[in-house]
Amino acid sequence: MLALGCPTAFCVQGAVGSVLARNGRAESTLVVAAEATAAEHNAARELSAYLEAITGARFVVVTNPARPPSRAIFVGRSRWAERLFPSVPWEGLGPDSYVHQTRGGHLLLAGGRPRGTLYAVYRFLAEHGGVRWWTPWAMHVPRRPTLHVPPLDVEVRPVFEYREPFWFCAFDPRWKVRNGVNGAHPPIPPEWGDCIRYKGFAHTFYALVPPSEHFARHPEWFSWIDGRRTHERAQLCLSNPELRAFVAERVRAWLRESPEARIVSVTQNDWHGNCQCPNCRALDEAEGSPAGSLLDFVNEIAARIEPEFPHVWVDTFAYQYTRRPPRRLRPRSNVVIRLCSIEANFREPLDHPSNAAFLEDLQGWSRRAPRLYVWDYTTDFANYLLPHPNWFTLGPNVRLFQRHGVRGVFEQGAYQDWGAEMAELRAWVLAQLLWNPQQDDRRLIREFLEGYYGAAAGPIGQYLELLHRASAGFELRCFTRPNAPHRRARVLIEAERLWAEAEMRVRDDPERQPRVRLAHLPVRYAFLLDWERLRREARDEGLAWPLSESKAEAAREFATWAAGRPDLPWTRVQLLRESGLTVDQFLAPMLP
Repeated sequence: MLALGCPTAFCVQGAVGSVLARNGRAESTLVVAAEATAAEHNAARELSAYLEAITGARFVVVTNPARPPSRAIFVGRSRWAERLFPSVPWEGLGPDSYVHQTRGGHLLLAGGRPRGTLYAVYRFLAEHGGVRWWTPWAMHVPRRPTLHVPPLDVEVRPVFEYREPFWFCAFDPRWKVRNGVNGAHPPIPPEWGDCIRYKGFAHTFYALVPPSEHFARHPEWFSWIDGRRTHERAQLCLSNPELRAFVAERVRAWLRESPEARIVSVTQNDWHGNCQCPNCRALDEAEGSPAGSLLDFVNEIAARIEPEFPHVWVDTFAYQYTRRPPRRLRPRSNVVIRLCSIEANFREPLDHPSNAAFLEDLQGWSRRAPRLYVWDYTTDFANYLLPHPNWFTLGPNVRLFQRHGVRGVFEQGAYQDWGAEMAELRAWVLAQLLWNPQQDDRRLIREFLEGYYGAAAGPIGQYLELLHRASAGFELRCFTRPNAPHRRARVLIEAERLWAEAEMRVRDDPERQPRVRLAHLPVRYAFLLDWERLRREARDEGLAWPLSESKAEAAREFATWAAGRPDLPWTRVQLLRESGLTVDQFLAPMLP
């Protein structure tokens, strides 16, 4: 039975489960083929280690036994697995797909290559062992001396072929594979399942055609704007046939340099400045969108490289001025369209009336693109630490992508430093949703709060609800906008009270106290950012001020908190904005 990313195993009538451990003694032996891949051997070692941590029993791993043990857990494909589980569609398992089956007291955990067997093991440990990998530094492993597995017969493949929560705290390769993430930022080593690797990633026009090398000799390759050719905050002249031949050869050279690449990026620069020459304009006017000239260009590049690189997809953007789909043109089968939501209101789901323009473009590309990806935005790039109440739109948005046939999702967050507002929560919840969007996102949020923050979960959950209510009706962008209602004095003073309660609840918990302190920092940052206005509002409304009367003293306390603990690198916060503002630079005007 096939489940698209469903974490719940399907029980089969008459099938037999398996007892893996009883009263702290192993009842099963792990079997892996000697010729298995490095990733599959690692999957067996991981399963053995975690089963021992859960049950207290030692689980032996054997390779190529002459006869199968009377009770065995088969990890990956092997001759005994093939004989004992004849219904498994071995050749049809995709790179991320896996099977869980029980038969005759045996258990099979196996999947396609390169990652499927690792996913089979980690999903089994999560679903039947209760293991959670909250962050690279925090996990939950329950103790169960007796571990029984119900009858299983399930084949699973994740909903999205490409899954990447692009948060700094989610960059650890082992955390990524344990949570079903297969993006390449940073790459996952082959021995841990590898990943979907890009050559280039974004805004590659000038990487492919550097103006410093080519503008003097070929100004006709660059944008025609206001009656002249220019490369300053411009794009390429996408209708130029010589440029197309040159870029195709450049892409071939890139791919020869990087044979591991599955996708190559041919994407517009991160500004406007598209070419207005007669030929480019004619393409755009015929298609009703500047996506016309871009897609015509990318389709030709994709056609030119396909004979040599039939396994590679050419990725391009539907971003800002190219977001609207063309009228008639369709992407080739080896082209990925990556639709970007940067203009959206992230306080509301992307199918909310305030996001009608984006939804229209999503629907349009969904009808046209055989391989549609989404680049979504999940932080405030102008102030990584500011409270950003989009937590409750993450689930609805990922489900929206699924409904419209999206095949890959890149969730861009605070990617440059530790300590961004609720970063750990978003990274973990997004990883779970990208595997299976149909999970209850509110339940996932509660599960993370309780597992990661422990006794502080209650007031932190109230904080999320407080800011969600307070931000109602506000257009929450991915760059700070002034006059946010969730940053008024009355709201932040109540938020500070909740965080003070959260800290009090874990004051004697050395493991969770640093986690809560780090998560408290954004509210303190909001106070410092708007100190004078908030003091005035508090005074006018008769509200008790919750911090020091001295801004300098509050700034010094913030500096101490942001410095973190030397033994816990993830508690140190240095960068506040994508553009580069540091904590020291921010605090300097406040300190004597």
